Amino acid sequence: MTIQALYTAATGLNAMETKLDVIANNLANMETTAYKKDRANFEDLFYRHERLPGAQDSAGQYTPMGIAIGLGVRTQSIQSDFVQGAFKQTGNKLDIAIDGPGFLQVQNPTDNTTVYCRAGNLSKNSNGQLVIGSASTGRLLEPPIQIPQDATDILISPEGQVSVQQPGNPQLQVVGQIQLAIFINPQGLIKLGENLYQESDGSGPPTQSNPGQNGVGTLQQSMLELSNVEPANELIDMITTQRAFELNSKAIHTGDEMLQIVANLKRI
Repeated sequence: MTIQALYTAATGLNAMETKLDVIANNLANMETTAYKKDRANFEDLFYRHERLPGAQDSAGQYTPMGIAIGLGVRTQSIQSDFVQGAFKQTGNKLDIAIDGPGFLQVQNPTDNTTVYCRAGNLSKNSNGQLVIGSASTGRLLEPPIQIPQDATDILISPEGQVSVQQPGNPQLQVVGQIQLAIFINPQGLIKLGENLYQESDGSGPPTQSNPGQNGVGTLQQSMLELSNVEPANELIDMITTQRAFELNSKAIHTGDEMLQIVANLKRI
């Protein structure tokens, strides 16, 4: 019994270590554009059933309760919270924030697949094409949009239409349309790092639409979505995680002391 307590408490230590890793990553990404915080979910392990509920006792009566001893805990999942983050005014005409559901679509140059992103810090590469990230390492926006070299102003409408102002022409010229993708289960997306997500069987296939249509969010120009991490809540979780870790380590220490007592009984 005491030996099992050691293993059970050890699973608690491992689970709390995982939770602390998640909290630390959330705090590290407090200033990451459009970062979505994670949460560790846990589940109890198998039980050792010494007597099942409803079993007959020696008098032939059905027992109302059984004897089930739990064997610990494990991490069930790490769940992302896609709650909208606050918006920050930047003044940069190529910054966009997604107000509502949706992901920007970008090209992954390593395998030419499409990956997805909430961070709208756009820039132009050497060919004038819009990319996500820096101009040198950015990934091309899909569908591709090219800004003319002589463009003096850029306007991105809430519906995703990209227009430019050119010298000698008082009329705005439409140069492209930004589309967004939504998923039935965005929590099933695979996190790739660099603010990128990848489609999986768990997320379901993407549905592309223009912003503001079919339940897709709209765009806000010259703004960026901030991380949805709340530092106060993370600090509270950190304290409770530390206390839970200490209690599990105390259970291991107590079990070890009880084993020592049992080992010394023959000497008494």
